Amino acid sequence: MHLTKDQLKKFDEDGYLFFPNLFTKEEIKCLSSEVPKLYNIRAEYNYREKGSDLVRTNFAAHLYSKPFAKLARHPRMIQPVEDILKEKLYMHQFKINGKMAFEGDVWQWHQDYGTWFNDDLMPESRAMNIAIFLDDVTEFNGPLLFIPGSHKKGVIKANHDLTTTSYPLWTIDNKLISELVDRAGGKEGGIVSPKGKAGSMIVFHSCLVHASSNNLSPFNRISVYLSLCAVSNHIKRYKRKEYIAHRDFTPIECLPDDCLIKDYQVDLPWEKGVPESAYQTSLDEISK
Repeated sequence: MHLTKDQLKKFDEDGYLFFPNLFTKEEIKCLSSEVPKLYNIRAEYNYREKGSDLVRTNFAAHLYSKPFAKLARHPRMIQPVEDILKEKLYMHQFKINGKMAFEGDVWQWHQDYGTWFNDDLMPESRAMNIAIFLDDVTEFNGPLLFIPGSHKKGVIKANHDLTTTSYPLWTIDNKLISELVDRAGGKEGGIVSPKGKAGSMIVFHSCLVHASSNNLSPFNRISVYLSLCAVSNHIKRYKRKEYIAHRDFTPIECLPDDCLIKDYQVDLPWEKGVPESAYQTSLDEISK
């Protein structure tokens, strides 16, 4: 699935694109039916909400779950980012975020590239997020909030928040958020929130400022996020464990478009367990 000139222009202006109902119910069922099994695994790569047993984020499912391994190679997920970055991609991060009914916690205002730069030494913001809804996303269950055009601000100074939630994040202070929202239109479009049926997809820039509120509704909001980076822009430090920030910079090769509903062979290197090397970290800068 390639982007048109108009879509590329819109992405450049706003920092995101939204594709409602891009995946079918059958395709989404192949993915969503796998989530309970993954969330039930008692492993450190399942981050749970602060003070709760509910999963906040499952990491690296594409390395041990066949349905998500296929999603990680799906042309509808990969080709739009290749069109934007004009280069082959590798998987920097793969996560299934669960903002569960009544207990899904906040994600503070942040840029993803802020974390990738500060923690992983990713050289430039030549990386994107692409998200697919596994549940319907409404105004009630904690949808993503974007500040349109905020990616043009570049890398914003952030503070390392280690206490608000169970997952540490480089967050942006309220004063700057107010300024960015005012510049984007204030009450008239300064914050947008793409919502839609399960199967909808968002592509957004790694410098786009975004957040999401608590889920106080009785409706789960599970989404899958692929963080895709240009191969030439791979990270230079292994400060974070490999299940969070991947170290395999092999270019992604797409499967056929029907890969979610047909059987294709995919490699599952962590199917029998996460290797010990994946838990090792280093503050040294790598040269390769």
